[in-house]
Amino acid sequence: MDLKEIQNLIKFVAKSGATEVKLEMNDVKITIKTVDDHAKGENAYIQQMPSLATQGGALPPVINNPAPQEDSKSPVEAEDSKYITVNSPIIGTFYRKSSPDTPSFVEVGDSIKDGDVLCIIEAMKLFNEIESEITGKIVKVLIDDATPVEFDQPLFLVDPS
Repeated sequence: MDLKEIQNLIKFVAKSGATEVKLEMNDVKITIKTVDDHAKGENAYIQQMPSLATQGGALPPVINNPAPQEDSKSPVEAEDSKYITVNSPIIGTFYRKSSPDTPSFVEVGDSIKDGDVLCIIEAMKLFNEIESEITGKIVKVLIDDATPVEFDQPLFLVDPS
């Protein structure tokens, strides 16, 4: 059984709604389990006997996504929830200043208003100024300078009060 067949089996089991499937063929043993009804189809894992690895076969990846905890906010997350998160509108490289010899657009503790430039994100050799859409005070910068960022990745925490 190759990796593609195992992946197709996982997808089939996820769609079928079964909570556990065991498959044994020669020296290969596969068990696929869903974690709970809330995460059915998303959380499964595979176990395979080591004899396949000794025959030169590739072992499939282990998929084990724990179920999300409902109300498990840490004290830091609870404190941060009163702040507004400024997220990246695009994929690119995050820069806190326009050039290496200039000061950062914003620092922790700075007051900002709607339209203030917070940072620059370079995407495909274009430098895009990211402007604030809120008024408040910068509480935390969540990204290091010259770091790649993804779409919707948190960049700043702002206290709107």
